[in-house]
Amino acid sequence: MTAPITALVAEDEEPQRTELRGMLARLWPELVVIAECDNGATALDAWTSKKPDVVFLDIRMPGLSGLEVAQQAVSPAQVVFITAHDEFAIKAFDAGAIDYLLKPIRADRLTETVARLRSRQSATQVDLTALIDSLAGRLKHVETISWITASIGDTLRMIHIGDVILFQSEEKYTRVATATDSAYIRTPLKDLIPKLDPEVFWRVHRNAIVRVSAIRQVKPDGDGRLVVWLHGIAEPLRVSDAFRHRFRAM
Repeated sequence: MTAPITALVAEDEEPQRTELRGMLARLWPELVVIAECDNGATALDAWTSKKPDVVFLDIRMPGLSGLEVAQQAVSPAQVVFITAHDEFAIKAFDAGAIDYLLKPIRADRLTETVARLRSRQSATQVDLTALIDSLAGRLKHVETISWITASIGDTLRMIHIGDVILFQSEEKYTRVATATDSAYIRTPLKDLIPKLDPEVFWRVHRNAIVRVSAIRQVKPDGDGRLVVWLHGIAEPLRVSDAFRHRFRAM
């Protein structure tokens, strides 16, 4: 009797993890998910102890990143990285040895990935060390913001990016909101986006970027359009149709 193909799914956001598991169940029903992890350390432990055949790794996770998990793993497996960083991912991953899924994960793209994984089950495992090290180097060079210099009246304030829950365009300024107050900067949203971690901040409208972990609820309004409420922000934010797909698992 042929042993079942086993998989590890490591994704720190529960809705996205649940959605991926459901998509895999539909597209690859004989695949057995033997472990689900929400951080890099537990993913590495599960990989070491359970020795899955396939590993789905979110690149950005608390503790160890997905790339660090892959670098430290000793048990061979087929690796599929989950990433929002298409600016470096596509060329590197399209070498063919490692597959990738861009967030939000589309069913047609996952179908292609499953087909590749199935076809490689009987193939000799390739040493991916050099490629993974290269990808890790690229990820370290993604420029992100740590501090924002904003104004409140005549006073300048230093705001740590970890405290920001909302960036919102307001005429010639961008509002920078924390859970307790707001300040303003002149940098437009289009210039902020490349410097924000796309797995931490999501654009929900042409005039708003929100911290995903600050989302309190998402539901349709009377017109059927999605509206987002954030912890610490009284007013709801409308989700434009262009970004509605981000909330399909919520």
